[in-house]
Amino acid sequence: MEIYIRKVGVALTMLFCLIGWDLSAQVISPVKWSFDQKKISDKEIEVSFHATIDSGWHLYGTDLPDGGPVSTTFKFTPDSTNYRFSGSLISVTKPVKQFDKIFNLELTYYAMEAHFTRRITLLNDRPFTIKGSIEYQSCNDETCTMDEADFSFPVNGSVASASAPKVETASPAAPAQVSKTEAILPEAPDNAHHSLIWFLFFSFIAGLAAILTPCVFPMIPMTVSFFMNSNKTKWEAKFQALVYGASIILIYTLIGTIVALTLGADFANWLSTHWLPNILFFVIFVVFAFSFFGAFEIILPSSWVNKSDDKVSKGGAGGAFFMALTLVLVSFSCTGPIVGAILVESAGGMILKPIVGMFGFSLAFALPFTLFALFPQWLSNLPKSGGWLNSVKVVLGFIELALGLKFLSIADQTYHWRILDREVYLAFWIVIFTLLGIYLLGKIKFVHDSEVKHVSVGRLMLAILTFTFVVYLVPGMFGAPLKAISGYLPPMTTHDFDLHKIIRDEVRLVGSAGNNAQALPGKSLCEKPKYSEFLELPHGLEGYFDFEQGLACAKAQNKPIFIDFTGHGCVNCREMEANVWSDPRVLERLNRDFVIIALYVDDKTTMPESDWVTSSYDHKVKKTIGKKFADFQIARFGVNAQPYYVILDLNQKVLVKPVARDLNPDHFIDFLDRGLAAFKDGEK
Repeated sequence: MEIYIRKVGVALTMLFCLIGWDLSAQVISPVKWSFDQKKISDKEIEVSFHATIDSGWHLYGTDLPDGGPVSTTFKFTPDSTNYRFSGSLISVTKPVKQFDKIFNLELTYYAMEAHFTRRITLLNDRPFTIKGSIEYQSCNDETCTMDEADFSFPVNGSVASASAPKVETASPAAPAQVSKTEAILPEAPDNAHHSLIWFLFFSFIAGLAAILTPCVFPMIPMTVSFFMNSNKTKWEAKFQALVYGASIILIYTLIGTIVALTLGADFANWLSTHWLPNILFFVIFVVFAFSFFGAFEIILPSSWVNKSDDKVSKGGAGGAFFMALTLVLVSFSCTGPIVGAILVESAGGMILKPIVGMFGFSLAFALPFTLFALFPQWLSNLPKSGGWLNSVKVVLGFIELALGLKFLSIADQTYHWRILDREVYLAFWIVIFTLLGIYLLGKIKFVHDSEVKHVSVGRLMLAILTFTFVVYLVPGMFGAPLKAISGYLPPMTTHDFDLHKIIRDEVRLVGSAGNNAQALPGKSLCEKPKYSEFLELPHGLEGYFDFEQGLACAKAQNKPIFIDFTGHGCVNCREMEANVWSDPRVLERLNRDFVIIALYVDDKTTMPESDWVTSSYDHKVKKTIGKKFADFQIARFGVNAQPYYVILDLNQKVLVKPVARDLNPDHFIDFLDRGLAAFKDGEK
């Protein structure tokens, strides 16, 4: 089953990567700008900037902290003789604030639309034109672009028009990158289907787990007997059983719908980032865990249950519905923590997520009741109730306790308390799951537990899996990335002791002591790379950051060229480097067989005038490193998204079809091998 699930996951991932490839292989303009102006007085006007943002994309805010993505920047052409500003730029649309785990910064962004205004005082009555440009970055969950839009406002002096004609533009993009934010969009829309499918799957599993709790499992034969022993015919009883199962699904899905409509996207974003709800969620998870451990029981008011039970006696479809409602209310002490966990997990996400989560949970929850009502002979094969049911409850309590730390971690990162850094978080998980393993072996006993006279094979296997997970966690204390659970852990930047980084630094120091620039065996550079004072490649790789310099070295070494279109703020690039480039097979090939040229399309460093270029598509002079190579990517390959990988021969011919984000190392190795083979074939 596990292998099957893994294959399904791989297949889904490949499907979404294929769907997204065509999008990444073209010039993308997800933000459309329009401009207008209005007269405030004879000497003052207000100019407006309207951005319409494609669904699934977001536009970054205007004042982001250093070290993060590119801020939306409005640049006015200086004209001190004709106008001056009356105030600062105003964001009419309120941006969403979100803590980005990748950058470890609080960032702002806009979704769907953004509206900015600025007031301008006119200094004379002469007609003139206010000109400028907007530089901005937009992202979805797969790729990012860095664009530039020009604006122009004709002004007729003191008689400025009350509403100048609106100008629209969808400027040609000049690439860049940035963030996937598990984050800035707690559920990134363009990856929504993938996320929802997995959330539906895990909610379904949670529904199955809820059946095995002491409040629910004994009710299966009781409830089924009610339908089969009523004064109805066999087929009427089966119809009522179907209505009963459908009613369970309806009730839980309705709860999810109410949560979705009540919270909404903005409130959900506040829930997912602000310290208050995250601390509250953490406390709720701890309370639920203690409840499962037997410290107390969470029970709904008995009057609610009694009123619902009274309606059951009326029979018919209505009676079946209220029977389902009675089950939901009676079982709340066991299902409440699980349902609460699903709703809390979905609170920071899309509107569909609570609905999907409750549907998946209720579908699994209703399944046994409906099936056993339809096939009552199966009841004889059910295991008897007993202490094993409470053990299921306790195991769920340990899991609730571990998952609750995620919310405390979010608050800790957002407000930089540094009380739950990565190694502290991992220490808690190691202790929690170690105690869970000991409990499964019968060495710890809670208040409602039966005595464990011997360990069953099932408990032993679960204990082995739990201790195996603990062993997997331990290297994380010393800097191991733990990629399989990275979404639940604080970022590596909060880790105080990174053994891998220490080793890499030692290797680099040894290389420097020997006056050898290479960080990996077999690699030699033709000359010191330009911009290497502030640009670098990951994993100790060496390469160039200027295309012409890298091309010259490739010709000297007779090696194919590997171009990495990347950026400082490109989260997808960092994911590729962490999950794909880190593979020893990839590192070996990149180091041995290629001349690497990493072109940063968002770097703001101004180049010497001799390196400036004039764009072939917008005819503007590109003065910075980022703009030069962003222009190069669009002009040569018609693409403005990152990451983007190209393999060229010495005549700058593309050897194999370029690739974008794909977290499967085998696919990337195949890409490199095919590129190298094509290069060698071209030499023959």
